[in-house]
Amino acid sequence: MHELNQLDKLAQLDLIEPISSLKPADLANPREPLGRFHRGKREYYRLRSGDYRLYFEIKTESLHTHYILHRNSLEDFLLRNKLPVSEQQLVEQNSKFWKYLESLTKK
Repeated sequence: MHELNQLDKLAQLDLIEPISSLKPADLANPREPLGRFHRGKREYYRLRSGDYRLYFEIKTESLHTHYILHRNSLEDFLLRNKLPVSEQQLVEQNSKFWKYLESLTKK
């Protein structure tokens, strides 16, 4: 929600439009820009919408969005590659990762 709240209202509507127009047939046979993956016993979907990706699952016949992430973020990279990382680790690694990259440019 942090990503979504940073956008103006019109951009929020543009971002949410693709997920609101999904049909059961789309979820049964996902094709780009929609993807499906499993993490443990749970089934997640990824939907690309502009520069963002929405990660959600189906809970009692409704969609529950877990993440809205910018496509060039470390968090998005880790989720797309299904790496086993907790949210706390994402926060910790995010700052360390960017500091590491900054140190490379200073040399």
